[in-house]
Amino acid sequence: MTSEQRVVVIGGGLAGLRLADRLGPAATVTVLGEESHVPYNRVLLAEVLAGRYAPVVTALPAPGQALRRGVRAVRVDRAERAVHCDDGTVAPYDTLVLATGSNAVLPPLRGLFEPEGRELPDGVHAFRTMDDCLALSAAVRPGVRAVVIGGGLLGVSAARALAARGAVVVLAQQGERLMERHLDAEASTLLATHLTELGVEIHTECRVRGLVTTGSPTARLPGLRLTSPARRTGRAEAGIRRGDDTPRKVTGVELADGYRLEAELVVLACGVRPRTGLAKAAGLDVRTGIVVDDHLRTSDPHIHAIGDCAEHAGHVYGLAGAALEQADALAAVLTGGSAPYTGTRALTRLTLGGAGQGSLDLAAFGETTPRPGDDVVRLADGTRRTYRKVVLRGDRLVGGVLLGELSTVGALARTWEGGEAPHDLFHLLTDDGGH
Repeated sequence: MTSEQRVVVIGGGLAGLRLADRLGPAATVTVLGEESHVPYNRVLLAEVLAGRYAPVVTALPAPGQALRRGVRAVRVDRAERAVHCDDGTVAPYDTLVLATGSNAVLPPLRGLFEPEGRELPDGVHAFRTMDDCLALSAAVRPGVRAVVIGGGLLGVSAARALAARGAVVVLAQQGERLMERHLDAEASTLLATHLTELGVEIHTECRVRGLVTTGSPTARLPGLRLTSPARRTGRAEAGIRRGDDTPRKVTGVELADGYRLEAELVVLACGVRPRTGLAKAAGLDVRTGIVVDDHLRTSDPHIHAIGDCAEHAGHVYGLAGAALEQADALAAVLTGGSAPYTGTRALTRLTLGGAGQGSLDLAAFGETTPRPGDDVVRLADGTRRTYRKVVLRGDRLVGGVLLGELSTVGALARTWEGGEAPHDLFHLLTDDGGH
């Protein structure tokens, strides 16, 4: 590739900017960033919401002249090799890279949207972008009642951040436990205990069926914390109704069993979905994400995909570490390298709580649920409230969970990533080498 080669990157997030930085002067790079904000690290949004960081702290390294902020790609013309943008401009390319990321999942809740409408009621927020974070932050105040829907990484992060701001938080998780994709039952229980101590009320195996808003025919009287179907009899007529010109405002959530929780804020933290609309419209191969090979090529050899939108060998990672590895791998490919991308061994880390609250660090990697025949080693300290577990398959470390103390996570992760046999497992699991 020469500097005359035109590389257009759709997406001004972590993956797209990392690729542009790695390519450097090897190509003429244009990055189309839909958001008008200075590029930022999404991983830190919960810290902004908690009030621990100012938004400026989340800024990614300055991308220089390559980035066009506030420009949305609306169509990819594969025949002309050009990207058409919403401002009327056209960006021709020799190589196109889709780094479009993912969108927050909006669950099919009654009352979320009006017929033919796509506006969320006042007080209802997704938690994915800086705009989401700033809007939610502006709405939070001490004592406000907030319901977080979803008990995965996003939901747990949002719940503890709102609690840190003084909100009265209820977390509703449809699954059996918190962060069930990453943590085993014991670790999840410890996490739930910690969140409860921060003031978060947790309900697992709890499905939210719908929202109650000021425009709903069953809108409730204010001041009721929890209402059963029997106690709601006759209340519909007393609910608050709005005129056609009054925005809808959330007043509560309705659970599948008929109970309702009062809420002034509702956070939709139900996961993310790869953004694949441009790829589908362009006729590329799309499954869950945009399908790529070991050189991160799509079904069109002139188009690549990286980050949250890409699906490699059946995996959509949705993690910052994978996005950075894919950007580095693609930069090597585009500058003449031949080493294939073989996948990412993802490590998830999270810190809960802040100064004065106590904190809980957690990390999870690999396969945390053992298969038949696997060996499991656990160390738990009830006094220090630490928990460590590793899963061994034969003589190989295949996964682990650590809570409360992460001083050994680096050594464990290196052993796992290298596929090595742990020579002194007790040393890897303890701070003092087992002494």
